[in-house]
Amino acid sequence: MPVSLSVAVLSAMEAVSASQWDALVDADQPFLRHAFLHALEASGSVGPATGWQPCHLTVWKGAQLVGAMPLYEKHHSYGEYVFDWGWADAFERGGGHYYPKALSAVPFTPVPGARALVAQDADTDVVYAALAQGWREQCQRHDLSSWHLLFADTSEVEVWQAQCPELISREGVQFQWRDRDFGDFDGFLAALTSKRRKMIKRERRLVADQGLEVVRLVGEQITPADLTHFYRCYAITYQERGRPPYLAQDFFTRIYNAMPESLLLVQARLDGRPVAAALYFRGAQTLYGRYWGSEVVADCLHFEACYYQGIEFCLEQGLTLFDPGTQGEHKLLRGFAPQRVRSLHYLAHPGLANAVATFCREEGQQVAAYRDAAFAALPYK
Repeated sequence: MPVSLSVAVLSAMEAVSASQWDALVDADQPFLRHAFLHALEASGSVGPATGWQPCHLTVWKGAQLVGAMPLYEKHHSYGEYVFDWGWADAFERGGGHYYPKALSAVPFTPVPGARALVAQDADTDVVYAALAQGWREQCQRHDLSSWHLLFADTSEVEVWQAQCPELISREGVQFQWRDRDFGDFDGFLAALTSKRRKMIKRERRLVADQGLEVVRLVGEQITPADLTHFYRCYAITYQERGRPPYLAQDFFTRIYNAMPESLLLVQARLDGRPVAAALYFRGAQTLYGRYWGSEVVADCLHFEACYYQGIEFCLEQGLTLFDPGTQGEHKLLRGFAPQRVRSLHYLAHPGLANAVATFCREEGQQVAAYRDAAFAALPYK
């Protein structure tokens, strides 16, 4: 690394200014913004008490921040959405200690995007080398079993693989909607097969027939009361699974206060009273569906609030991509195409690394075949 660059590990986002950090963040990535990552920590959603110890990497050229990457010391694998529980179990049954580990990702946010942030005027390879030195030193200094980079852009994965050839690549699939010059929602429907077009029309009509009114609230149109109701719905989603919510209510309050322009709230009302809600984030070209919950059981309401309202909003606002969240083959039938997603993994123990590499190669073949089959099943004419 050139002597003009230095690496610093930050124990909290507040240790770096928002202006310096955000100067490295693409306008289409609200989850990498300082306000988002800081709200996770300040609300207690992320921190030592929840098994996420921040140790963010920063690269400096004098007083200028030229590179950065979120990094956490993890004591479990919750909230990641790239599942390595089997790896941990196998290693620990063999006498190893899988936790703690190092993780570069946005907590609780399985959204593909940048993970390594590099200043436009900086040498990308040099900054990546500095970041690699940073996570390697963290693993060695704190006896961490591994480092994991989740949901990185394809271009970033390729840079990391060139920089660190020992990294193991793991394949995944998500479903995303892209505008194909549909014009409006009717144009989107017209591009579908008759069977799926009729299905979507029937599902939207069924929501209205149950007496539900669905409205969209953007930015400062969202009131504190709306946000409180949304959180109640969000918490219900977790309570139904017998688990507490990952995110504290204070996280959403902080996000609302710091970056309201990034928020879209879809609210379902019955007799004028809100009964369900879905919270989205907006980037420069992309809409991200993130959180959902309902106080009522209503047929097709989830599809309306979390998919159709999002598609309609994208078409009205000129957004070209809609990422509705992870998992769910039901998205395929509604026009969301399979998208390749990748993660990279460094494992210090040679035996574990070899076993995981073999697993990922075999799994990758199955994932690729599934992705091809899913693409062939898209409902477009």
